[in-house]
Amino acid sequence: MTRKLCLAQEPAADALLASDYLALLFGMLLDQQINMEKAFKGPKVILDRMGVFDVHRVAEADPEEFAALVSTPPAIHRFPGSMAKRLQTLAQFLVEHYDGKVESLWKQGKPDGPEVLKRLTALPGFGDQKARIFLALLGKQLGVKPTGWREAAGAYGEEGSRRSVADVVDAKSLGEVRAFKKAAKAAAKG
Repeated sequence: MTRKLCLAQEPAADALLASDYLALLFGMLLDQQINMEKAFKGPKVILDRMGVFDVHRVAEADPEEFAALVSTPPAIHRFPGSMAKRLQTLAQFLVEHYDGKVESLWKQGKPDGPEVLKRLTALPGFGDQKARIFLALLGKQLGVKPTGWREAAGAYGEEGSRRSVADVVDAKSLGEVRAFKKAAKAAAKG
């Protein structure tokens, strides 16, 4: 990956996200109940504290030590203990099912968009919505475009939309995504 990302809104953290699919996947997992920028800074914090960012190291880490690493102030998430478990479970799943290679989710067997969505949805901590957003992020910003990816991503795959992290390319688009989410919440409340 050599693309530029602006998800953490911090150059060093965004550089890690753009160069490491595991970091990007971890950021996506962390992106719940905290703001997007903090979530996507999490992988860089893990790298800084572990000294290396490696799926096998995370998967094999002592759970208590990894939880302490994630929880040390500033914690990477408002629920650091539960997120440490989720990150380790995700890493273990990737090692067990994809030999630790995140890109196998969309490369192994040359899957189409619906199959990639199915694989993403099967990941621990990834429900349908998170999987669709991640698929849209891959297609819109990283050039991962299996046949039918836009349709599989649903509304998140729409060109020109400002619905999710998949549409954040700078500070301006971040504001537009936040405005869309705020309007959607207001409409849902009636």
